[in-house]
Amino acid sequence: MFEKKNVLALAGAALLAAGAAQAADPIKIGMMTTLSGPGAGLGVDIRDGFNLALKHLDGQMGGRPVELSVADDAQNPETAKQIAERFTKRDQVDVATGVVFSNIMLAVGPTFFGSETFYISANAGPSQYAGAECSPWFFNVAWQNDNLHEAMGQHVQAQGIEKVVLLAPNYPAGKDALNGFKRFYQGAVADEIYTRMGQLDYSGEIAQIRAARADALYIFLPGGMGINFIKQYSQSGLMRRTPLFAPGFSGDEDVVNAVGPAMAGVFNTTHWYREMDNPVNQRFVADFERDYGRLPTLYASQGYDAALLLDAAVGAVEGRIDDKDAFRAALRTVEAPSTRGAYRFGNNHYPIQSYYLRQVVKQEDGGARNQYVGKIMDDHADAYAKDCPM
Repeated sequence: MFEKKNVLALAGAALLAAGAAQAADPIKIGMMTTLSGPGAGLGVDIRDGFNLALKHLDGQMGGRPVELSVADDAQNPETAKQIAERFTKRDQVDVATGVVFSNIMLAVGPTFFGSETFYISANAGPSQYAGAECSPWFFNVAWQNDNLHEAMGQHVQAQGIEKVVLLAPNYPAGKDALNGFKRFYQGAVADEIYTRMGQLDYSGEIAQIRAARADALYIFLPGGMGINFIKQYSQSGLMRRTPLFAPGFSGDEDVVNAVGPAMAGVFNTTHWYREMDNPVNQRFVADFERDYGRLPTLYASQGYDAALLLDAAVGAVEGRIDDKDAFRAALRTVEAPSTRGAYRFGNNHYPIQSYYLRQVVKQEDGGARNQYVGKIMDDHADAYAKDCPM
């Protein structure tokens, strides 16, 4: 009996030692995001928001040190696939994050899911992964692609606008965007225009918009695409005749700063706004502007929130993320702090949350910035969760 007790005691001690050793090992996080090309500003903001959270967390998550690897997908699916292979096979990351564009996410998802690597999306939220192709390895901390567009569709409908033109890039998120808008807008669509990804000259599209003689224009053009389009649209004089509405992706501070006061008056939708009155957001906004010398965007807030979710979930399992079922349950249910306040995950691991309206306003110094207007949707879930078998 004495020997048996000693064996059990030694076995227990070994397990505790193994747990302690694992808790002391760094968590390997692979961040693949867009750091070059027209969409680079979006990936830079996600990276910088994530890194600011790491700074606030003293370089740890749930008490474990973090080893972060950052790679530029250059908005190229083939490059992204190579990075995903490297992250999962050579680097053997515990968690991946960072992808901006949904066509990239759809290209690399099978690699991460097939290797049973958790992916925490800080942006891309394709409808495929929200519905029938949902995965136990995928969580989106931002939104489902359609959501901000649904909110604007509801707002434009409530304004009594009878006829609109819709414009988006021809890729999965572009199609999700316009589908989301039309799900809540019941008026007439005078024209639905899809552009090339990365397109920077929109003279042909502006001529189409002019010919449609609609009451309003709704666009989804993130990053450099949106900057170029809005500059050209403003210069065309159409902004006064056919007012512009946008999601936050095409009306955030990166676009406003580049276009300037010509954007004044433009309404856009978001799940986060700079003035949100909670301690997490106030610290995030102040420190982001201090550290990086610019106002944060919703992309930066999403990178920050992705890190806070991971920290809370790792803490909930006491650092033992090798218990993947327990870690998944923690990601799904933990009450993580965030810049936007409370949110929760649906059965498909996409957030259920509120959506808001902002307007670009002129400043006394001659510049322009976003200002909160009001709430559009409360506790809103995506339309695809019903098709997810989880």
